[in-house]
Amino acid sequence: MNLRETVRRHWALLAAGLGMGLAGTVAKLAQPWMLGRLIEAVALDKAIAWPVTLIVLFFLADAALSAGHSYAIGRAGENIVFDARRTLGSRLLRSRIPHFAHLEHGDVFARTVSDTSIACLVIAQAMAQTVGSVLMVTGGIVLMARLDWQLLLTAVGCLGAASGGALLLARQMRIAALRNRTDIGAFGSGLQRVLGALTTVKASRAEERETEELERLADRARRSGIRVAGAGSLLTPAMNVGTQLTLAVVISWGMARVATGSLQAADLTSFVMYLFYLVTPLVMLFLSIGQVQQGRAAIQRVTELAAIPQESEPEESEEPVLPEEGREERNRKEGDKKNEADAIRFEHIDFSYRDDTPVLRDVSFAVPRRGLTAIVGVSGAGKTTVFQLIERFYRPDSGTIRVAGHDTAALPLAELRSRVGYVEQDTPLLRGTIRENMTYANPGADAADVARTLRLAGLADFVTALPDGLDTQLGERGAGLSGGQRQRLAIARTLLQRPEVMLLDEVTAHLDSDTEAALRDAMTEAARECAVLAIAHRLSTIVRADRIIVLAEGRVRAVGTHRELMASDEVYQRLAAQQFACRRSTAEDVAQEVPV
Repeated sequence: MNLRETVRRHWALLAAGLGMGLAGTVAKLAQPWMLGRLIEAVALDKAIAWPVTLIVLFFLADAALSAGHSYAIGRAGENIVFDARRTLGSRLLRSRIPHFAHLEHGDVFARTVSDTSIACLVIAQAMAQTVGSVLMVTGGIVLMARLDWQLLLTAVGCLGAASGGALLLARQMRIAALRNRTDIGAFGSGLQRVLGALTTVKASRAEERETEELERLADRARRSGIRVAGAGSLLTPAMNVGTQLTLAVVISWGMARVATGSLQAADLTSFVMYLFYLVTPLVMLFLSIGQVQQGRAAIQRVTELAAIPQESEPEESEEPVLPEEGREERNRKEGDKKNEADAIRFEHIDFSYRDDTPVLRDVSFAVPRRGLTAIVGVSGAGKTTVFQLIERFYRPDSGTIRVAGHDTAALPLAELRSRVGYVEQDTPLLRGTIRENMTYANPGADAADVARTLRLAGLADFVTALPDGLDTQLGERGAGLSGGQRQRLAIARTLLQRPEVMLLDEVTAHLDSDTEAALRDAMTEAARECAVLAIAHRLSTIVRADRIIVLAEGRVRAVGTHRELMASDEVYQRLAAQQFACRRSTAEDVAQEVPV
């Protein structure tokens, strides 16, 4: 995200606001000059109607232009904030999972909500105030020089000393503000961490410990905020001391010169009025500089977050290794029927996360376009990684993954993910109604499809019994439903998508025996329409699978049916024995106890 481009889109409104502000400054600068001319007219016994009329007109113009300036700049600022948040939100939703996973989500929230507001409003308001203040100060100095350059040098000398101190304070404010924004983000991350696991905190009797940790993070933010407030609180007094000293010197010396006749009373009156007029712009100028310094800290944090890599952007470290030269052309000429018949095909896939520890090593397997295929293995074997590679949340280090014969590296993401439905292990649901969660991947689904999917997922009777039915409101992450109900609703959401491939990651983990049996039937039914690839630690869920892939230490160890693997693979035999708590020790005895 380029904040300059964002500001440029609203330049017309900003320019209008600045123009009105500058015109208002001119009207304000004219007032002391006209007041001086009014005093001269009174002293010389001339007509005063024209000076009085001009002064009133300048007062009214100043008021009207000031109001228009404030409205235009405020509106432009809010528009810039809206654009920044929209752009940043879009980039976060399209960010690459490996990079997003390493961010602290509380800090992301603070940058997206708070820092965008500070950065963009400061850009619009503080910068506009700075321009107006600079013109007011410059114009005032020019007109004061025309009145009496000696008094001007005296005033500038006194104000210059105060201004130097104010600039140093503004620099300290920027440094403190950056630290404060970081500390606020850390507190937000800490709060989100414990609120996301509130039941675990309570069950572990850790409320006191977590309260102390939140207090520590909040205190860090408090202390850095105090440093910002301290630096800011000295800005105005520093300028006030300078202006008060200047006024005292100018009035004392000016009155003495009026008494000697070297300075006209009208000129002294105008000079003092300009000096009064300069006090507020000077204070606002340095306050604006302080705000801009805080805004720079916020801009830095927003820009850093906006730089998160996007899924659509190429990155050398994540470019998949292409097949050997000529393979695509050879497959096309030979008519690779095997690829065409497969829903998913892994071809010599290697993959590791950022720590470079291999997770998958030379993994190859195929999943037909129809039927139920299961993946089993001990924890850490790479089962969930296989699903994340299919969805292209991550990219393989080498090898090729095909979905319906297409290389996933070449497929547009929208097309890939419309072909593949994914039910995750922790069944994330969104705040909203059951209907909104069901139709999330297929907003245009009709009532008949929704009803059919509810029956298929075993939720029809449950939803019918609810007072509000499909319009029942759910809390965060599906609060209001049991674990099994959330799981089935997530499955229904994926079924309604009508995917070519359905990925089920531990979908029976939270289900009782009866519901698991119903879900097995649903999986069998879905497998008649598309390819179903399921991960399950509970082997009772997948013993009737058309084929089972056994993963061990990141490699495909064996592929076969339940009976074939019970007769031939030691790892599968051990998994089955542990699952069914068999008292017998032989593979044949275990096979007798497992339903087939």
